[in-house]
Order: sequence, then C-alpha cells, then structure tokens
Amino acid sequence: MLDVTSTDEIAAGAGARVRTNVVRLAAAQALTGANSAVIFATGAIVGATLAPDMSFATVPISMYVVGLAAGTLPTGAISRRFGRRAAFVIGTGCGTLTGLLGSFAILHASFTLFCVATFLGGLYGAVAQSYRFAAADGASAAYRPKAVSWVMAGGVFAGVLGPQLVQWTMDVWSPYLFAFSFLVQAAVALVAMGIVAGVDMPRPAPADLHGGRPLLTIVTQPRFIAAALCGVIAYPMMNLVMTSAPLAMKLCGLSLSDSNFGIQWHIVAMYGPSFFTGALIARFGAPRIVAAGLLLEAGAATIGLSGITAMHFWATLIVLGVGWNFSFIGASALVLETHRPQERNKVQAFNDFLVFGMMAIGSFSSGQLLANFGWSAVNMVVFPPALLGLVVLSLVSWARRRRARLEAAMGEFPDAI
Repeated sequence: MLDVTSTDEIAAGAGARVRTNVVRLAAAQALTGANSAVIFATGAIVGATLAPDMSFATVPISMYVVGLAAGTLPTGAISRRFGRRAAFVIGTGCGTLTGLLGSFAILHASFTLFCVATFLGGLYGAVAQSYRFAAADGASAAYRPKAVSWVMAGGVFAGVLGPQLVQWTMDVWSPYLFAFSFLVQAAVALVAMGIVAGVDMPRPAPADLHGGRPLLTIVTQPRFIAAALCGVIAYPMMNLVMTSAPLAMKLCGLSLSDSNFGIQWHIVAMYGPSFFTGALIARFGAPRIVAAGLLLEAGAATIGLSGITAMHFWATLIVLGVGWNFSFIGASALVLETHRPQERNKVQAFNDFLVFGMMAIGSFSSGQLLANFGWSAVNMVVFPPALLGLVVLSLVSWARRRRARLEAAMGEFPDAI
C-alpha cells in the first residue's frame, strides 16, 4: 500500500510540475511572439526604407527565418547536453540583442545591421519553437496535445501586445520610424528571460545523451515523413503570405494602421484556436486537423486573389492564421508520436530544422515574387504545396489504417494470415 501511495504522489508531483511549466512556457510564448510580431509588422517596411533596392525589402524578414533554421539544431544540442532551461535563457538573450541592435541600425540607417538584428531574432524564435515540445516533457500521452496547444495559446497575447507595441511606439523617436519599438522589444525579451529561468526542467540523465534509435531510422518512418512534410508546407506557406502582406498593403495605398491591424488579428488567429485545438486533435485525430488546416490555408489564398481592399487583406490573414494553427499544431502532435522520450531533442530539432530551412528558402523568394509578379502570385504559390500535403497525409493515414486492420485480423484469426 505504501508503494502504491508513493507512486501516486510522484505522479501527482510530476503532473503539477508539467502544469506549472505549461503556464510559464505559455507566458514566454506570448512575450516571444510579441517580439516576432514587431519584426513581421515592421521588417519589410524598414527594409524598403534602408535597402538599396525595393526587391530586397523583405530580406530582413528572410534573415529572421534563416535565424530560425540556423538555431533549431543548436537548440536541440544545447537542450540535450545542458537541459532545456539553458537553451531558453540563451534564446531570450538573443532576443534582447535583437531589440538593441535593431534600434541602433534604424538610428544609423544600416540595412546590414538591421538584417543581423533580425537574424538574432530568428535564433530567439528557434528556441521559442521548442517551447511547445518542452511542454509535453513528462506529460501523459493523453495530455501532450493539450500541453502543446496551451503553450501555443500564449501567442494570442502576442497578437495583441506585439502590434500594439508597434502602434504605441513607432513615432516616439520621429523621424526614425520604429527605432523605439525595437528598444522596447529588448525590454520584453528581458522579462521573458526571467520567466523561462524558472522553468523546472532538470538536465538530461547521462543515459539519455546517447540512448535511442539512430536518427535516420526515426525520420524514415512514414508517420514522421508525413508530419514533417505537413509542417514544412504549413509554416513556410503561411510565412510567405504574411511576410508579403504588410508591404503589399502599403503598395496598394493602405495605411500603416491597416497593416498593423491585419498583422494583429493574423497573430490572434494563429494562436487563438489553440485553446481548443488540442481537444479537437484528441477527438478527431491529428491527421484530420492537419488536413483542415491545409484546406484553410488554401482558402486564405483564394480570398487574397479575390481583391485588394483592407477587408480582403484582413480576411486573408485571419483565415491563414487559423489554417496555420490547425496544420502546424496537428503536425507537431504527429511528431510526438514518432519518437521515444530519450530521442525527443534530436528528433524535434531535426523536424524544426526541416520546417524552418524550407521556410528560409521560401522567404527569400517572397520579396522577388511581390516586386516582380505582384500579390496574386504570392497567393497562387500556396495551392500546389497544400495539395501535395493533403495527398501524402491521406496515403500515410490509409496505410496506417490498413496495417491496423491486418494486425487486428492476425490477432483474431492467426491461422488465416
């Protein structure tokens, strides 16, 4: 009886620790998302001001995405060697440098320094991407999708805080538009550092540093391939449209307030559904939610093709955000099904490397697409990848159901198989 009681107490303690970590990581997600919102709301506009040519206007945002890709594998390595908390603190340090250097670059009209600042912001974002996986550490299988979802829900507050931060501060150091916004961003990152420093995640046990299957064995599973491919499609396609939208709105004669409003509600739409996405995954399964998300992203592109009024841009960004939420959180939940606990850091980091590596490639093309072919071309690009994701997801899900039926039949009629 004592043993049972002790086991129950340990389980209860672990559950309380997981829930506390989820709250902290959700708060950190909100603050980190506010920082990235500043970059997405201002990056193309500042780039157009500082760049030698209009076609380079989105390069600062592309450098942010390059930072995301470059930071994923180091984040996994640091988490694996020193624990997730060390990686979190280093990431928020990069976020602080982003704000300080970005403000300095605007004040001194340096396009190169501004790109370095946004690259550091990408490194910060790469660390923050691991928050959703960290929330699942130690959680039960049933609670993992909800833990991921609740951390992502912290981004709702980012959608309110980030664009409003830009709105309140963009003219403080006039005529240096957005210079003070980046300085405030540095302060927000410092607050996030204090929050993540309190996350209770012990360093990995020595046995976990070299345990588990080879990475190649894990990532060649059809389930992982489908999950990674859907993530590779969902995030880069969302980023392609979102990156171009503020500059496209400006080129269409819309105001900065219209742009900030669109980005704000886009971010709310990205993270708002997270309050129930985990429950939807538990009820309907991750593959169906991913499929719904990809269809919504295609729907957003359709809206973008139908007009260039403020309402069209806002509707495109909102539907795009919801689609990203379903497809990306669903794909993340699928990744969690493909690895064992001791394999998590390397598998999760590799997944994010694939997602943000492809996102970086696509991001560099967004400025060229917009400058040379217009807003319609940006939206047209979304359709083929979304269709590919739906086809692969359907094939893998069908194969898994078929295998399950065969295994069930083998169990019921062993002599017939």
